[in-house]
Amino acid sequence: MSNAAQENTTDPYFQSLFADRIGGVNYGKDTEIYKFEKIKRAKRKALSEHPDRELLDFGIGENDSMADQSVRDVMAQEINKTENRGYADNGVAEFKEAAARFMSRRFSVELDAATQFNHCIGSKPAYAMLPACFINPGDITLMTVPGYPVAATHTRYYGGEVFKLPLLAENDFLPDLDSIPDDIYRRAKLLVLNYPNSPTGRTATPEFYEKVVRLAKEKEFVVVQDAAHILLTFDGEARSFLQTPGAADVGVEVHSMSKGFDMIGWRMGFVCGNARIVSAFADVKDNSDSGQFIATQKAAAAALDNDALPNQIHEKYRRRLDKLVTTLRDCGFECEMPGGTYFLYTKAPKGTEAGEQFAAAEDATRHLIEELGIVTVPWDDAGSFLRFSVTYVADSEADEDKLMLETKMRLKNAALCW
Repeated sequence: MSNAAQENTTDPYFQSLFADRIGGVNYGKDTEIYKFEKIKRAKRKALSEHPDRELLDFGIGENDSMADQSVRDVMAQEINKTENRGYADNGVAEFKEAAARFMSRRFSVELDAATQFNHCIGSKPAYAMLPACFINPGDITLMTVPGYPVAATHTRYYGGEVFKLPLLAENDFLPDLDSIPDDIYRRAKLLVLNYPNSPTGRTATPEFYEKVVRLAKEKEFVVVQDAAHILLTFDGEARSFLQTPGAADVGVEVHSMSKGFDMIGWRMGFVCGNARIVSAFADVKDNSDSGQFIATQKAAAAALDNDALPNQIHEKYRRRLDKLVTTLRDCGFECEMPGGTYFLYTKAPKGTEAGEQFAAAEDATRHLIEELGIVTVPWDDAGSFLRFSVTYVADSEADEDKLMLETKMRLKNAALCW
């Protein structure tokens, strides 16, 4: 019996039943390694070979602090109330009304709480569900790369296609909307944006958003703006896409409680904007989940009403980024303070003075982890870049400074070249 035949005899009967969207008959047999798994393996190797060397982890992509005590106190109170025990379905009024106040207060965006808001169990499910509202087989979602891939994945699940818009330094990390062919625009249903952008850290200008609204009406597509990092804007006042005249006619904005409120793991966010699109999202959502726990929604509502919380988080990550930019520049990296997010996106080194060559950012990442004990995340979607995050664990500013000093010492001795 051949090796292939032997392998086939070990397959369960349902191996041939897996949907093509997740790999079909070959599901579970893909040997390609996800880049974050590669990072984990490199970290394990570094710890094994250098057990006494601390890993300096700039790869963590989530807030390092717990939600504020005031938010946790509300949660503790609400969790014991009988009226919060039932299904929340499409959300409670308290959260929608708090979200409406937040949008009005922070961005001067006036929307109706009852019809233009709906909560989501974190923003990720929103990007999974919105394609269900629009994508038929053959339709196109326009996606920026690098970027968050969930809407692209679900577009393909529904038989749609993804047209990638590379974010390049020469275009200030904004997509070149003029380069999209007319035949692509004719089939495009969705344009997914993300500003402040993860991982590049760039923010969008009012002029860019105005162009997006104009094109959406002209080419007839829907805009979905991922605003997860909006409260971590550093190059001026934070700007909502919905501040743009006509934006609520063509799209929605998705907000997360994770980044701006230290509510990582609480799974709270909201979709707001065009009432008909919000309604379509609510219909899909109603057939996908039964809503977030009501006590969680009420705790999140309290957070939305407290501007001091995101302001404190904003200043913390601004301070850390400023320190990191200074440190990396001193070590030869070409970087500048990002416009937003807690990520620093910088060109990856090409090799070392000793002659080692890095063909891609992944190679540079592996070298930094294994040889220097410095963890970053590689991005090779539109050039060779590294993403440093300032969500490392440090209990005080003195600890931050100590980390920067150690980082500088290791990088100075690394003999990297660009």
